[in-house]
Amino acid sequence: MRANNLTLLTDLYELTMMQGYFKNPTDQTVVFDMFYRDNPCGGGFAICAGLEQVIEYIENLRFTDEDIEYLRSLSIFEEDFLEYLRAFHFTGDIYAIPEGTVIFPREPMVKVVAPIMEAQLVETAILNIMNHQSLIATKAARVCYAAKGDGIMEFGLRRAQGPDAGIFGARAAVIGGCIGTSCVLTGQMFDVPVLGTHAHSWIMSFPDEYTAFKTYARMYPDACILLVDTYDVLKSGVPNAIRVFEEMREEGIQLKKYGIRIDSGDLAYLSKEAYKMLSAAGFDDATISASSDLDEYLIESLKAQDAKINSWGVGTRLITSNDNPAFGGVYKLAAVKDPTTGEFVPKIKLSENTAKVTNPGNKTVYRIYSKSTGKIKADLICLADEKINPDETMVVFDPVDTWKKTKILGGTYEVRELLVPVIKEGKRVYTSPSVMELRAICQKEQSTLWDESRRFSNPQKVYVDLSAKLFEVKRELIEEMSRKDLEFEEE
Repeated sequence: MRANNLTLLTDLYELTMMQGYFKNPTDQTVVFDMFYRDNPCGGGFAICAGLEQVIEYIENLRFTDEDIEYLRSLSIFEEDFLEYLRAFHFTGDIYAIPEGTVIFPREPMVKVVAPIMEAQLVETAILNIMNHQSLIATKAARVCYAAKGDGIMEFGLRRAQGPDAGIFGARAAVIGGCIGTSCVLTGQMFDVPVLGTHAHSWIMSFPDEYTAFKTYARMYPDACILLVDTYDVLKSGVPNAIRVFEEMREEGIQLKKYGIRIDSGDLAYLSKEAYKMLSAAGFDDATISASSDLDEYLIESLKAQDAKINSWGVGTRLITSNDNPAFGGVYKLAAVKDPTTGEFVPKIKLSENTAKVTNPGNKTVYRIYSKSTGKIKADLICLADEKINPDETMVVFDPVDTWKKTKILGGTYEVRELLVPVIKEGKRVYTSPSVMELRAICQKEQSTLWDESRRFSNPQKVYVDLSAKLFEVKRELIEEMSRKDLEFEEE
């Protein structure tokens, strides 16, 4: 799972296509875009995550002797192609939107510019890594938004869909806003806080609840959160916790972080009653933590009910993105370099489903911010050689409903190019921030969204438009393909 070489983390057809290109030699350099079509969970945005693992994958991309031997055993690859793979390495360029960035549908998250065999091979792994981590980071951002500043602890390892999903899902969850994770291996690998209390089994292994609490408190006075729902929250758990807190106070032992955790029952009612009991005993600053199949919707509801919960442990529904278990990113050919002119020739995929018609060409993405508010006004997908002058007035328009137009006055906005180079000629040129730094970046990124785009129901969509130049290229390609279809029918 932690091996560096993930070269065979690919679909078989990537390799069969590679052999096809090898047997029919071409010097084609191509552009592939990775993007997604719909925001997860019906939301108004997504969070980009997984880039560091993509870079590591590219850096370690090589076919070992064992890999070659396995491919030979499949009896579909010829010896000259297998010999070619022995010396294979990635030589192209990759551009990407940095991790922690707020992103929207249809804009390239990753752009691969490489010889066609290389660009084809890396498709599956890029999608696997980016789709998973972007999904979990987005879900975490939603959960954290619902908590309105309370700490969210990621507790999903035991319910994750395999070890890698638990490890890297926890990484993504912290990028999305969680304060830490229960996964110790994620803590070791990425230097993020590891958090946890104790299980019901700890309580049940002692003669009584009070003894279990007292033993735990003496061992961990700096992080003493007691699980109070093993038997009865209000009749047993909270009174025994208060008794322990009082005794520790009388003994002069300072509990730096202390409180209770409720893992079942009516969390709104129980937390409010527990708070009354704790306050009456002089412990109104105690943490009241809740777990039990939480997600953004339940947390939002509990907040609306004035539940006295200020810390949340979120597991299954976060680490699996229970209501939307797939991100849906795709990887599409966008351009082919003309070997004579060196120019990229745009390519387009058509479909009867308008949303599946791709945006052609070698592209970049610009984000337009309001100078007065710092909020995002729109994203503009452009051809790579286009530049935006923020002193000039621009008109952005919806690429489908073209009558929907917005004028942005020159001097009122700032521009940021989102795609940055991360691999050049096969070598890393980008240093990823730490996971905790990415978390801070993600918090800042989300502050550029209007609240209307962050709500869970019917969020306001952020404009993602095409430049006039790119729109015209796309229109001409669609008309050209339509003419060819008509000519074919006439024949």
